[in-house]
Amino acid sequence: MQKFNFINVLKQSIKPTRFVVMFNKIRGRFLPYEGTLSREQNLEWIKRNLTEVSVFAKTISSTLWEEAITQSKIIEQKANKTLETIMYPLGGGADYPLLYFLTRYLSPKTVLETGVAAGFSSYAILSAIQKNGKGTLYSSDFPYFRIKDPEKYIGIVVENHLRKNWNLFIEGDENNLPKILKTVKNIDIFSYDSDKTYSGRSKTFKKVSEFLNENSVIIIDDIQDNSFFYDYIKENNISNWKVFKFKNKYLGIIGKLVNPKN
Repeated sequence: MQKFNFINVLKQSIKPTRFVVMFNKIRGRFLPYEGTLSREQNLEWIKRNLTEVSVFAKTISSTLWEEAITQSKIIEQKANKTLETIMYPLGGGADYPLLYFLTRYLSPKTVLETGVAAGFSSYAILSAIQKNGKGTLYSSDFPYFRIKDPEKYIGIVVENHLRKNWNLFIEGDENNLPKILKTVKNIDIFSYDSDKTYSGRSKTFKKVSEFLNENSVIIIDDIQDNSFFYDYIKENNISNWKVFKFKNKYLGIIGKLVNPKN
């Protein structure tokens, strides 16, 4: 199995644009922890500030939240049926009930997500876009370079009839984001779920910041990995934010709709 993996890594690494991305991903795993808070302090802060996502959503629209839960169960059933047919674990999705809910409620023109994997989040966003009757999802990802023909597994659970509103880029954020940002004017929803290192998050937010406005909503996954979310809201004096838990991980959300009275 290791030899099989090694061959697959070599096949991906000879592609010039992918070698740099692969090198940075591997290097990132050995970088020291960054952030103003230690891991323990960051996790303590997260737990002190947790909000139940259903409570938050129902204060905005209980009807849409019920729709989101119903649709998420359908997504899980169909997606898991697809995943049963393949031999590789592709990782879990972000908070797809929340992403469906936000996309339905905000009816965005442009959604950007980084990190696709099997495609649970993409599936949820695209389902909501179809229901809204408008909008485009731009997704940035990078193939699992340890497996054979990894490209075909990116977003594998997304049904074909949803893909007309989807622009998927698979050469890593470093290569994908400049291409995506050339084609969009504003980003209404930005879901970040790719490079979990502090430096990776910082680089991406510097690139997309000028495309975000006061009405944009930002979702950052796995905020327990470092204190980037905490530092970001402090440095930018952001008061409209909340922290949620989803399947034993934590995410942060930023946007006017979080505290509409502010």
